[in-house]
Amino acid sequence: MEDCIFCKIAAHEIPSTVVYEDDLVIAFDDLNPQAPVHTLVIPKGHYADIVDGVPGEVLAAMAHAVSEVARVKGLSDGFRVISNTGAAAGQTVMHFHMHVLGGTDLGENLL
Repeated sequence: MEDCIFCKIAAHEIPSTVVYEDDLVIAFDDLNPQAPVHTLVIPKGHYADIVDGVPGEVLAAMAHAVSEVARVKGLSDGFRVISNTGAAAGQTVMHFHMHVLGGTDLGENLL
């Protein structure tokens, strides 16, 4: 998608702080962090959200990237992974992505 900011980041057309990358996914630090560690994991192909027919191998690559982000960022005490689906859930960029949040006690509440 030519107007998708995450597609541009995945194609290295927009600079980002890359934490992990392979052939299918890229993980980069969020520019507006909500926790001391806030890294986004996105597929390089464009999918609107997690229910947009994302192939299993891409989902597996994203899960692997989450574990790599946790390792690189030193999140051995725990972390949270969130994926918003749709505007009503808070999704602001309509390109499937997972937020990896940590570096502090996030507590039990999600909201």
